[in-house]
Amino acid sequence: MPTTDAAYSRYVALGDSQTEGLGDGDDTTSLRGFADRLAEHLARDNPGLVYANLAVRGRLAAQIHAEQLAPALALRPDLATVVVGVNDVLRPRFDADHVAGNVEAMFAALTAQGAHVATLTFPDPARITPLARPLTPRVTTLNQRIREAARRHGVTVVETGHHPVVTDPRLWSPDRLHASPLGHQRIAAALAHALNLPGADDTWTHPLPPGTPTPTGWRAVTGELRWAASFLGPWLTRRLRGRSSGDGRTAKRPQLIPVGMPSGPVPPPHGEQV
Repeated sequence: MPTTDAAYSRYVALGDSQTEGLGDGDDTTSLRGFADRLAEHLARDNPGLVYANLAVRGRLAAQIHAEQLAPALALRPDLATVVVGVNDVLRPRFDADHVAGNVEAMFAALTAQGAHVATLTFPDPARITPLARPLTPRVTTLNQRIREAARRHGVTVVETGHHPVVTDPRLWSPDRLHASPLGHQRIAAALAHALNLPGADDTWTHPLPPGTPTPTGWRAVTGELRWAASFLGPWLTRRLRGRSSGDGRTAKRPQLIPVGMPSGPVPPPHGEQV
């Protein structure tokens, strides 16, 4: 439910690849993403809004806490989004207490300084790809810990997992880890609705028009195998080599600048693509 109708002038986004905008644009033409889209919505009624995006792909909750919180506090936002934890869920040694501690520390520090903080819970990954079913208990635990920490610090929570539309394949990029442009649009709309921004409503929860039927039988199995070869395999290879898609990267928008001012894309190191 909407929780505030405050006006904002300084918005800072903390997080990983989803907040950076992967799946919505590319590293050549620049990434957009839900945080950019939310900033654009905010700027409609706050023309002087300035916006920074500190997110870096591949970062774990502890890294986001260590690398992004202090710069965020230095920017003194009146609105911050903190969307973290999915990379932790994907790691072999997922520690819910460790992740939740880092998330709560960020909530506490930002709200103590006077920022309004918003965050998301995550949908069941098994509803997006059946191969992710073993991750369901981890996501359930992470979501509960996010809710508990949010209640303690007055953080606005968008409950994405409650709405069937969030697992529509059209809201996800081919890697099934990042939102598509339409998915990022829906996330931004969900945050705007939760923040009770002018012009926001619950249409982000509505189903999409009928599209191509979901494959079944051997077509579905073939699709799963193709996805595993194209995306899961390379991801596992990076993990085994101790590498991250965010190695050598910095935030795409480290300073507060007007929403209409482009920050420029950050090129991938050594030509590596995600």
